[in-house]
Amino acid sequence: MSTAPGTAGKGGALPVVSRERIAQHLQFLEGVRHPVAAPAALQRACTYLEDSLRALGYAVDLHGFLDGGEQYQNVVATRLGTRRPEQRVLVLAHYDTVAGSPGADDNASGVALLLELATIFKEWRPELTLQFVGVSLEENSEETGTGLRGSRALASFASMQGWQIEAVVVLESVAFAGRSVRQEAPAGVPLQVPETGDFLAVIGNQASQGLVSRFVLAVESFGVVLPVVPLVVPGNGELLPDTRRSDHAPFWDAGYPAIMLTDTTNFRNPHYHLPTDTVATLNLSFAARVCEATSAFLLGLACGEGEAPR
Repeated sequence: MSTAPGTAGKGGALPVVSRERIAQHLQFLEGVRHPVAAPAALQRACTYLEDSLRALGYAVDLHGFLDGGEQYQNVVATRLGTRRPEQRVLVLAHYDTVAGSPGADDNASGVALLLELATIFKEWRPELTLQFVGVSLEENSEETGTGLRGSRALASFASMQGWQIEAVVVLESVAFAGRSVRQEAPAGVPLQVPETGDFLAVIGNQASQGLVSRFVLAVESFGVVLPVVPLVVPGNGELLPDTRRSDHAPFWDAGYPAIMLTDTTNFRNPHYHLPTDTVATLNLSFAARVCEATSAFLLGLACGEGEAPR
């Protein structure tokens, strides 16, 4: 059953996550979404995000930025906070892919969970302003070899505008997992990484250590059946470059607290950035549990009022 997000707590119920809706989003998004190899599909994904979030009743703005002389869009959906609207919680996922991959895990999975979270919280009135953001051009550019262009533009804009961001939650490849999946780890990680790839990694920098702890506590408090491996890296992750490979890094660099939720991508998924990264390879039960865990975290972070749908 569902319960009011503002009153759910230890032993309480979470909003009900729909595997069917997650699957529908994945099926729509699957396919190369790239500014050069498939620009029409990239724009189609942008429009899908915009239309879906508007239909849920959010105020939606397009944050435009230039890259290589072309205009691209981050999609920003906003629900103003009831008591502290000047303080924000952002949930991000990138909707582009590399040129040669349909990008089901990387990162249609993150976008699908973002849209599911926006759906289950569409009637919620959070105390803090809650924003769901689809960012473009996370993947590396063939021309410059740099990525994170959409999130870097957004973090820069937020800094210039003086946004008070309490947390950024980045959903990065969150649907490849299983008890038979072999897990590897980047060199230098200061913890024992499980050998089985059935867990969610929660990555934060020193300034985000509190968010990492709160995410783990939320999973435990709500009884979400999801193994979680937390990692807090020194500074902004400079000594462990693999921990900077998504849209949280520009927010770290701008001084904002941010965490990345990830299945660890190429350290687990043999289909990473390949034509075989399809919906058929994904674990939708795992993705749904990640969505539940994230909803529990958001409930505690931006507590408010209003019913979540059943």
